[in-house]
Amino acid sequence: MNDIIRSIEEAQLKKEIVDFRVGDTIKVYGRIKEGNRERIQVFEGVVLKRQGGSSRETFTVRKTSNGIGVEKTWPLHSPNVEKIEVVRRGKVRRAKLHYLRERVGKAAKVKAVVR
Repeated sequence: MNDIIRSIEEAQLKKEIVDFRVGDTIKVYGRIKEGNRERIQVFEGVVLKRQGGSSRETFTVRKTSNGIGVEKTWPLHSPNVEKIEVVRRGKVRRAKLHYLRERVGKAAKVKAVVR
């Protein structure tokens, strides 16, 4: 039974995944269905966490919209995620950035990696 589930999950995996980490600022192009129409909406923000593994891996992105913090969690291998673009690399020392939820303005910024 376990082998059957594993084979089904491996068939769902995406071939090419963009390399991004916690602290990076990314753009997520997500498919949205409105009635019988389908469109792509861009969500740009900082990656707070990545969790899980293989086909069940998810990532959470946070942005501020009109002064209100908005978080969205997507499955990495979901067909509703069209593509992911890395806008800016971030330098952090944590695996999960939950402390950014209490911060506002410049205090909520993540240092950029200098290359």
